[in-house]
Amino acid sequence: MTRFAVRASSLDGLKCIERQRLGDARGFLSRLFCSQELAAAGWTMPVAQINHTYTARCGTVRGLHFQHSPAADAKLVSCLRGVVWDVAVDLRAGSATFLQWHAQELSPENGLAMLIPAGFAHGFQTLSDHAELIYCHSTPHTPELEGGVDALDPRLGIAWPMAIVERSARDTAHAPLTDVFEGICL
Repeated sequence: MTRFAVRASSLDGLKCIERQRLGDARGFLSRLFCSQELAAAGWTMPVAQINHTYTARCGTVRGLHFQHSPAADAKLVSCLRGVVWDVAVDLRAGSATFLQWHAQELSPENGLAMLIPAGFAHGFQTLSDHAELIYCHSTPHTPELEGGVDALDPRLGIAWPMAIVERSARDTAHAPLTDVFEGICL
């Protein structure tokens, strides 16, 4: 029995994962990760790192973050508390969906996760106070290879669902993409 329903998005390689819940009067069990089952969706590498984020305020935007090769990482992003609008942007050089973005609402109630391939930038906006995410990463964080894209970059045109109330100094310092940006080579 598979515990995941996999849906393709409009971006090549980006998948929305729906977890199947097994429940009874006590509550439910939901599998967060299974390498064997997620291999068919594109996760073929080991989990190298798991991160947990907490964001206090509704309307906060985190991201858009990525890592350059050879540390470019795939991510499986799940929401454990609250509601977020999760965004992935295709930055892969030569991709048919280069600089296009896809967003998905994630919450514990809908049981959805985003499977984001290497070469994508990732970020999210909290749609509730007290949002918590868990990320499985295929590659450890490598500070000297980290990169970022301004979440308000007009070239991307991301339609954030609500007014942005907070971003980090690091995230607001990302320069806009230029016409010479050709993407991330993997």
